[in-house]
Amino acid sequence: MRLFIRVFLLMQIIAVPLRAQYVVQGVVTDSLTREPLPYTSVYLKGTTEGGMTDDRGVFSFKTYRPEARLVISAVGYNEYTRLIHPARGERIKVALAPATYALNEVLVKPKRERYKKKDNPAVEFVRKMIEHKDDYSPDERDFWQRERYEKMTFAINNFDSVKQQKWLYRKFKFLTDYVDTSTVTGKPVLAVSNRELLATDYYRKSPHSEKQWVKARRQAGVDEMLSQQGMEQAISVTMTDVDIYRNNITLFTNKFVSPLSSMGPSFYKYYLMDTLTVAGKPCVDLTFVPFNSESFGFTGHLYVMLDSTYFVRRVVMNFPQKINLNFVDYMKIEQNFDRAEDGTRQLMNESITTEFKLVDNSDGIYAKRDVYYQDYAYEPAADALQVFRKPEKVIEGMDASAHPDAYWDANRLAEVSRKETSVDKMMAQLRSYPVYYWTEKVLKVLFTGYIPAPKEKAPLFYIGMMNTTISGNALEGVRVRAGGMTTAWLNPHLFGRGYVAYGFRDERVKGLAELEYSFHKKKEYANEFPIHSLKLRYLSDVNQYGQHYLYTSQDNVFLALKRQKDDRIGYQRKAELTYTNEFHSGFSFQLTTRLRKDESSRLIPFVKQDAGDEFVKSISTSELELKLRYAPNEKFFQTQWNRFPVSLDAPVFTLTHTMAAKGVLGGDYAYHYTEAGFQKRFWFSAFGYTDVILKAGKVWNKVPFPLLIIPNANLSYTIQPESYSLMNAMEFMNDEYASWDVTYFLNGFLFNRIPLLKKLKWREVLSCRGIYGNLSDKNNPEFSEGLFAFPAGSTTMGHTPYVEVGVGIENILKVLRVDYVWRLTYRDLPNIDKSGLRISLHMTF
Repeated sequence: MRLFIRVFLLMQIIAVPLRAQYVVQGVVTDSLTREPLPYTSVYLKGTTEGGMTDDRGVFSFKTYRPEARLVISAVGYNEYTRLIHPARGERIKVALAPATYALNEVLVKPKRERYKKKDNPAVEFVRKMIEHKDDYSPDERDFWQRERYEKMTFAINNFDSVKQQKWLYRKFKFLTDYVDTSTVTGKPVLAVSNRELLATDYYRKSPHSEKQWVKARRQAGVDEMLSQQGMEQAISVTMTDVDIYRNNITLFTNKFVSPLSSMGPSFYKYYLMDTLTVAGKPCVDLTFVPFNSESFGFTGHLYVMLDSTYFVRRVVMNFPQKINLNFVDYMKIEQNFDRAEDGTRQLMNESITTEFKLVDNSDGIYAKRDVYYQDYAYEPAADALQVFRKPEKVIEGMDASAHPDAYWDANRLAEVSRKETSVDKMMAQLRSYPVYYWTEKVLKVLFTGYIPAPKEKAPLFYIGMMNTTISGNALEGVRVRAGGMTTAWLNPHLFGRGYVAYGFRDERVKGLAELEYSFHKKKEYANEFPIHSLKLRYLSDVNQYGQHYLYTSQDNVFLALKRQKDDRIGYQRKAELTYTNEFHSGFSFQLTTRLRKDESSRLIPFVKQDAGDEFVKSISTSELELKLRYAPNEKFFQTQWNRFPVSLDAPVFTLTHTMAAKGVLGGDYAYHYTEAGFQKRFWFSAFGYTDVILKAGKVWNKVPFPLLIIPNANLSYTIQPESYSLMNAMEFMNDEYASWDVTYFLNGFLFNRIPLLKKLKWREVLSCRGIYGNLSDKNNPEFSEGLFAFPAGSTTMGHTPYVEVGVGIENILKVLRVDYVWRLTYRDLPNIDKSGLRISLHMTF
């Protein structure tokens, strides 16, 4: 998701919203279905200025009047009138309300209608469709396969002659040679990214398995600067295959209620419209709209055959005009089905057209994804079953991206225009201009955090991350850092990475050095899935006790502002040898041998209080750690350094055990530590979703406090998952714990029903996180000898868990989330925050 938003922002920067003055333009649609209304009269009242909409409902004409009254009228619709200001350059969108009309037993009144489900023939018809939706389903067959051709284009929208004359584009006059016309909206568009895929899809019912064999893939455009594997993952959860026969349809990282969902009759209003012919067959037009136009559903039409099979021949769906969805101004899905000789339904083609807008009154980005299918087969050939022996779901050779134009011309399943396949040539011309070349380089650094060197394409190494260059804390004072990493273009098997940091207060050099050998040949980065590697790592840096930076770096400059003094800091050195093996099933394991040294500092002294307050400079441990992880169907976007989940729908199970031996390689302690975790997003269809993170762990032996379990305190004002916003660092010491982090995103379920609030498109967030911990007497320095005294302010939990709850609003200005958090327990401890406001950037669809 983060990647898709970044690409979207990048394209928005290129498509700077520049509007033409004194041009009246817009689109007219049906308020019920949002379908365009062609040949509709549009004029300024009291003048001769105006015109007609085209076959796509679009109108445009010029006027000298800075203010006028616009009138739109069409036969069968209520007349529309409003005051407009052409000088402001607004793009007008009008949804005409149909006049009241009757269809058999169903009375349709788009405004103030009295819709009834009882004795409604449309509802009964849909219920029959839902009962029979598995009839003739290809997934009821033991096997099927089909050929797939997919193309996807991102383009600057409405790239007309007026925009071409603006100063931003005037320098690049050659761009007019690449302007195309959208077959859906009829607008002129300038493609800035193009992707194509040729593949074979395979399905097996038992044991269930779905595979895709990629024969050829290529991409060109502004998104070349980002990870190809990451882009594929991001697109797979934003504009992906649509199955109307499932209860929920995943688009733009959200779940939308399908018109054939089991809860459809409670979510949608259905209308039986006219009968018409589709592909030579008589069909009934079943129209549907959600009861609540802000909810996550569709408006549209199902064209159902009139032969008692309830077979859907064609689908046309849009988002409701008032849907509480960010950045998506328009979306249209079209699907066409056919039947095999035995009646099995076959999807023949699918199209998703989207117009993205960062802000209103801009043209934004046009995106279109077309998929074509042919050559369905239901009896496996001898070599087809071999596909299911492959562990990966998407099987792709290293040469899949190396096919020439002649191969594509010979194997595409649909015709493409010259302009659709010339994005690479256009980008080459653009990059020959220094102003564009350097702008693209700067944007790449901003989006990725790294500087490629020594060349832009196929860099041998990256310098970064840049947001860690300068930071600060109570121990080091001002801290500076510089680092980098090698890429697969230097060596596809051997990778090095590291950094050097220096604190001006403690005058001490820190750093990281890694050398990793990958048994798999990599395309770009070492952490590409699947990882099968052996890594040698040495780290010498500060250790911020009670703060575990799970989703960012500890010296990220954006976390420098703290709500409390960050003075729980010591030093740590670790030398590790790690073997990692990831499998396509989602299972992975990691085996690490580690020499660890925890060193005290002036802020965190190690003092044995039962030995005359003896000061201990450091402690050492020699550890062996085994980590098991299972995350089936996990999808993530990976940067040069980290991985970020694209979707949290997949469950993640983890189990880790660490053991240390006393006297081995200088180890001072023998101990065992076990930790288990579970994470998943649960969807409630139209009622939003909940992210759940559960963890539990136990230290089995007697150890000093640096080896105990210290809950993750968040000292910043930002919202961070798996951390406690109102807990102090090292406030609690535990040797066993169980924790939860539950966040419920209502997606505007309540606010969408409040007349004034629903215009803001805010969304509700409820959260509850807590930890139930315990410290046994053997690890408590008050009851056990030979342990270090706890730092001032540290305590233990009683029989009450630590709990904090939050109420928040996200989608403020489309980019902000604000939570107010309360601490429910341990409120009588000194120097604590009982409540507070927390904020984060949270851009979602």
